[in-house]
Amino acid sequence: MSHIDEQAVRPGVAVPPRRRATQRVPVVLLVPAALGLAFLVLPLAGLVIRAPWGTLLNQLTKPGVLTALRLSLQTATIATLVCLVLGVPLAWLLARVEFAGRRVVRALVTVPLVLPPVVGGVALLLVFGRRGILGSWLYATFGVTLPFTTTGVVVAEAFVAMPFLVIAVEGALRGADTRYEEAAATLGAGRWTTFTHVTLPLVAPGIAAGAVLCWARALGEFGATITFAGNFPGRTQTMPLAVYLALETDLRAAIVLSLILLVVSVTILAALRDKWIASP
Repeated sequence: MSHIDEQAVRPGVAVPPRRRATQRVPVVLLVPAALGLAFLVLPLAGLVIRAPWGTLLNQLTKPGVLTALRLSLQTATIATLVCLVLGVPLAWLLARVEFAGRRVVRALVTVPLVLPPVVGGVALLLVFGRRGILGSWLYATFGVTLPFTTTGVVVAEAFVAMPFLVIAVEGALRGADTRYEEAAATLGAGRWTTFTHVTLPLVAPGIAAGAVLCWARALGEFGATITFAGNFPGRTQTMPLAVYLALETDLRAAIVLSLILLVVSVTILAALRDKWIASP
């Protein structure tokens, strides 16, 4: 019997975990894996290599770039706040309440994830346009018009980004220990008190992760925004739209804006890596 086996039969003696065996990678898997990695990394590397580093500061300080950046940050932040107000209760409903058609509701919530953004913009026009289902009432009653406005940008971004928040918060709620909520209810706490003082602190990391993903998705939204809100500088032209326009007039500005979006995306993915990838 080996030394480890002798330790294993002794009571109270812990056996050190076995190290994962190193496997030889088959060439038939290594080659396509390397090609797949190159396919994903090379375009990003090309963006970094072709960046106008010598004139980067001048490009960043151009009025159009700063305006698009400021508008993107503002609208993405407001859209995230809207998603938090509406999405957290929706995630709680899906995670904690049994009702008929819950699977259908969950499927409808996730539709914007797979729906082409341009189609989402058309759908928003049909509902919130001046002649839309709700838009006509908003215009006739309050004189409010959403399409081709900054508010329309927020609406479009919230529409495509909210599923990311709902999915993250629902997963956190399903993984949370409900005994704390039951204990609070036993001590006489009401549902609202339990939700605000027990449930929300329990799932705060999930809410934070979902909010960051939601904000990043809103920041990078293009299709629904250009369809529903248009591309008007200073009013609806966010960074993705500015990149699209700059490709025809100023390639350097397009690269600079793309670099900003790339840095934001990489930073967010690096910060949230442990949320969905288990450490070895």
